[in-house]
Amino acid sequence: MPRSRPAGHRGAPTPPLRPGGYDPADYAAPVVRGAAAAGVSPLLLMTVLYNEAYKPHHPLLERLWQWWKPGASLGLANMHRAAFERVRRAHALPGRWQDLRADPEFAVEVAALHLKDLDRSLPAHHVRRYTRDELLALGYNTGGRNMRAFARGVPPGPLARSYLRRFRTHRDRAAAALAAAGHRNPAPR
Repeated sequence: MPRSRPAGHRGAPTPPLRPGGYDPADYAAPVVRGAAAAGVSPLLLMTVLYNEAYKPHHPLLERLWQWWKPGASLGLANMHRAAFERVRRAHALPGRWQDLRADPEFAVEVAALHLKDLDRSLPAHHVRRYTRDELLALGYNTGGRNMRAFARGVPPGPLARSYLRRFRTHRDRAAAALAAAGHRNPAPR
């Protein structure tokens, strides 16, 4: 049985306790590393982090949130347990879902691998209404089955449409964060 990973094992900063003090740009270096290792776009991954930055990600606050709502998502990328377990099994990752709370770099790594897995399951041809990255972001938010339905032309519901609007809005901010960290962004897919 794999052992749990130590918190913050690679030195990524712990998100601040103060609400509103978290900025995904602080994690540009782990995003670039995680995206490269998984073979996904750093811009896609960073934009997903901006979309998921709506709540504080300090480990203490996430523990309290999980106590109140046991099925809550955890980590910088707000990953649910079922998604984490799929990624953990598919990639033989060490660690536990709860480790996402205290290890931001691990959370980014797992999110990148999840996007990679979603990309593998996305059909090569899809409706032209969405870019591939938009479909992957929708898949991250709503699950792979829904993502494939959207790719076939099934319209997303109001929550998914809201997620997509925020994804499009955050795209420039994510690109600027990566550029400030010295990463040149390729063209969106």
